[in-house]
Amino acid sequence: MSVSTTRPALIEQGHWLTVRDCKRVLVVVHTVTFAQRLQEVFGLLESDLRIQLVFTAAPHAFGSGVTQYLQELGIVTVPWEEALRTEFDLALAAGSRGVHELRAPVVRVSHGAGHIKPLTDTGSLAPGERRPPGMLSRRHLLHEGRLVPAAIAYAHERDLAELARWCPEALPAAHVVGDPCVDRITAGLPRRAEYRRALGIGSGERLVVVTSTWGPTSTFGRLDALLPQLLGQLSGDGHRIAMLVHPNVFAGHGTRQVRGWLAGCRDRGLALVPPEADWQAPLIAADWIIGDHGSLTVYGALTEATLLLTPGPRREVSDYSPTALLSAVAPVIAPGYPLAGQLDYAARSRRPGQYDDVTAALSSAPGEFHQRMRSVVYRLLGLGEPALAPLVSPPPPPPSLRQWEVSAGWEAVQ
Repeated sequence: MSVSTTRPALIEQGHWLTVRDCKRVLVVVHTVTFAQRLQEVFGLLESDLRIQLVFTAAPHAFGSGVTQYLQELGIVTVPWEEALRTEFDLALAAGSRGVHELRAPVVRVSHGAGHIKPLTDTGSLAPGERRPPGMLSRRHLLHEGRLVPAAIAYAHERDLAELARWCPEALPAAHVVGDPCVDRITAGLPRRAEYRRALGIGSGERLVVVTSTWGPTSTFGRLDALLPQLLGQLSGDGHRIAMLVHPNVFAGHGTRQVRGWLAGCRDRGLALVPPEADWQAPLIAADWIIGDHGSLTVYGALTEATLLLTPGPRREVSDYSPTALLSAVAPVIAPGYPLAGQLDYAARSRRPGQYDDVTAALSSAPGEFHQRMRSVVYRLLGLGEPALAPLVSPPPPPPSLRQWEVSAGWEAVQ
């Protein structure tokens, strides 16, 4: 074979590889968000000498930044077209696009805090028919009437009841494994003081974290209403402000554009957490979390922070999701009134156990995701599991907020 037609060694195998006779697992990454969730799964496999991981970036509207994110993890990807032509022993994916073309049994991994958003493509629904959550719908699980995944990982037992309602054909492949974010946040709660020191939060300062999902009804989609008020009333008054924005916002609009839209916040102390950063430690460190209907707001219910919701349309939230439960018990920002007073009022009004139903809806197997998920994967690979329990590490200490402030290094990218 000529140099010009030589394919990647991970595809060719044969004499190109040093460690041979491995089970080959393809990790299909559509977006940065999916990559972060899949990392909890492929991290369970990468130290096993019987397994070779192969990564590919699958086409997606929000796929920008995926290759760079993987490269920063030391991961080399193979082209999507090559991956489609190659047989693997197993494939891991958090998205559905194109996975029916793979030549491998597929494990679909849920992402996010429950199934928040109903199906957006309603072309297959009858007039007036309710929209199912995407990961529970025939649209995302079947292709031409055939069930695509060999296994589907869900966080909660009640997901199975919803699956029976929307796509009963998928029930034999469904497994309840829990939620890795619940487990890592829980493991990190005792390190809250350490995270605050790492972020540079002084003893007399309070941290306000603003969370945003993507889409026009998100916090970021209406940023011109909230952020000027937040910075004008709180910045420099003993409050530090950080934003956790969904990676799809960066992928859809571009990192430079997102920072450009926040240029008015220069020198006002806003820290914009980059999409590739670990978001769990800032969430744990927060005194207040102001958020929309996205996953990060719901995960905030696990922490010591006081939650406040931004007003949002309920039609964009699945009725049975943890977000719907949160919207019934969390206070909502009242437009036109001073924010500092609302933060203090919400903190004084928080009741013990106020969010217990919300957090219970996130996982029906708390602390068990890594063990259960590993068992599913190894069973499909036909391998015995390693003779040690998988490690559930707390989130690592974050950088200082100064590194993430919008004004920091901004002139360098002009």
